[in-house]
Amino acid sequence: MKHFLALLFVLLITSCFGNKAVFENPPKQTEEIAIIEDVIEIIETPSIAEPPQPPKDNATKISLGEDGTLTDDGISITTEIIYDEAFDHSSFNDLLKKHVSLYGNVDYSSFKSDSKVLQSYITLLKTYQPNDTWSKSDKLAYWINSYNALTIDLILRNYPTESIKDIKDPWDQRLWKFGDKWQNLNDIEHEILRKMNEPRIHFAIVCASISCPKLQNKAFTASNLEEQLTNATKEFITDKTKNELSKDYIKLSKIFKWFKKDFEQNGSLIDFLNQYADISISSKAKKSFMDYNWDLND
Repeated sequence: MKHFLALLFVLLITSCFGNKAVFENPPKQTEEIAIIEDVIEIIETPSIAEPPQPPKDNATKISLGEDGTLTDDGISITTEIIYDEAFDHSSFNDLLKKHVSLYGNVDYSSFKSDSKVLQSYITLLKTYQPNDTWSKSDKLAYWINSYNALTIDLILRNYPTESIKDIKDPWDQRLWKFGDKWQNLNDIEHEILRKMNEPRIHFAIVCASISCPKLQNKAFTASNLEEQLTNATKEFITDKTKNELSKDYIKLSKIFKWFKKDFEQNGSLIDFLNQYADISISSKAKKSFMDYNWDLND
């Protein structure tokens, strides 16, 4: 019994001191909780990178045919071609829009009221001529517009008239001094434009007559020249009043007779026509030519 009471006494003392230790020295949970909270925060709120920003607008003005816009790191992201025209044809463009219909009919009487504007444009042409720095497209646009502007000027100088052929030597009159050289329409066509090896010029320059290609109501520009020449060529070739086309027989404008060699630079005349016709013409098709109507295109 004595031993039992002694054992019980020991157990009671141990229990009391154990509880006291617990109360006096509680577990150090603060650091553990902080660590756990940090881990939870990392898991729940991961670091988020800044959203990607759009490329800066740093488009670079470049010449035709070169690469385009660059980002800051030099990587090409797009191609932007900004073509600087060597000559400003906007005043002539405005005149054409005002006095020429979509069908190429020219209101010469109203054009005459803007003769001062036309003369100002011609003065610019005479003063600023093409040089070696100009592209072929710039030169073509310049001389095509020159030919058409001077033809209009010739008509206005002799208006009213029923035909350009009623004017004495219309294509040989040297009325316009370009630099130190007096030009006429024949020289511009045969000595300048035709030597540039672009047969489509024959559908861009206009001799103020019904059977000619229609006068476009927009000036030709270097930046749009390819499209403009192609459209003018297609328009003329598929115009049934100018050309009658079928697979085995064609009746053509005399332009194709007068300038046959120009259209055979890269194949036959039929090959040229088939590039722009809306039907396929046989290489063995028979051909003839229409009469040419020289009445004024008004």
